[in-house]
Amino acid sequence: MEQKLIVPKISIDRVLEDSFQLIDVRSPSEYKEFHIPGAISLPIFTDEERAKVGTIYKQEGNEFAKDIGVELLSKKLPALFKQIKELSHNVESKPLVVYCWRGGMRSKSIVTMMSSLDISILQLEGGIRSYRKLIIEELAAHSSSKQYIVLEGLTGTKKTDILTELEKLDYPVINIEELASHRGSIFGQIGLKPRSQKEFESLLYHRLMELKNSPYYIIEAESKRLGSILLPDFLLQGKERGERIHINLDLQSRAKTICETYHYEQHKIEFEDAINRLERHFSSEVNQSLKDLLQQQDIESVVAILLKEYYDPKYEYTSQKYTTRVHTLEIHSLQDGVNKVSQKIDELVKSYSHV
Repeated sequence: MEQKLIVPKISIDRVLEDSFQLIDVRSPSEYKEFHIPGAISLPIFTDEERAKVGTIYKQEGNEFAKDIGVELLSKKLPALFKQIKELSHNVESKPLVVYCWRGGMRSKSIVTMMSSLDISILQLEGGIRSYRKLIIEELAAHSSSKQYIVLEGLTGTKKTDILTELEKLDYPVINIEELASHRGSIFGQIGLKPRSQKEFESLLYHRLMELKNSPYYIIEAESKRLGSILLPDFLLQGKERGERIHINLDLQSRAKTICETYHYEQHKIEFEDAINRLERHFSSEVNQSLKDLLQQQDIESVVAILLKEYYDPKYEYTSQKYTTRVHTLEIHSLQDGVNKVSQKIDELVKSYSHV
């Protein structure tokens, strides 16, 4: 009787509990859209080869697709073997775990081959789909009663920068804009690498795991959508019931902050395209002023007009919807903001402990 080959497997729960070196053998575009943090990309197929195998599978069946897959893989085996061997022999090496989409042929073929060559390696059971399923379930079930402290203020008041500094000081910050790789305005994606919804949710899940023992979260007041990213309901609900710290910074400083953040000189086309998309919100006089100032390269004045005529009124309208307690702070610089916000947070947290 033919003995069935046993492929050593490991569950996603076990992988996340310990320290492993993950190897993602999916195509480059699959990896780019979404991967388990820390995973190394060693694709078996290019995007074009994966599409070719998929087409043959649909048109001619599984056996023909396997034949093409084996033919393509055989040419890459020496290079893959060398790379995986180096990973396994690294002085600081961790146990190796390989995954594809569903724990199918791609990862199975690598585990089988490497095991036959005496390289210890495991296959992730269920592939990255098991990881994605875990994230969806965890985020859907996340309805904590933790206190939320919400940092708010007009555009350009250094809110995200303050949160970044607070996170460095080990405050329980969920920096939504950083996780989404989007700054939350029509200019939000300029100069940033876009993230998929799946990648955002993966990063959010891991941050929540890091903060699972914290009695409260600190977030920025965000809308439901950041570019193409949709925020989960529990964050929006936390924002609505959270205690607010409102930051005030003068208009000139806010305009300067925006200019320093978006680097107009490096992204002129994207910046001016964004301004053109706002044109319908302004009078002909304001639009003409914007065009004149752009021609003069007076970007701070352009930004000041955008803040005063569009972003500030929009913010004021939205902020009227919230009725929770608000603490207003006047700041003059980033460090001043960090000092004052951290002091206020410490006061609030101390008061919670006495409730």
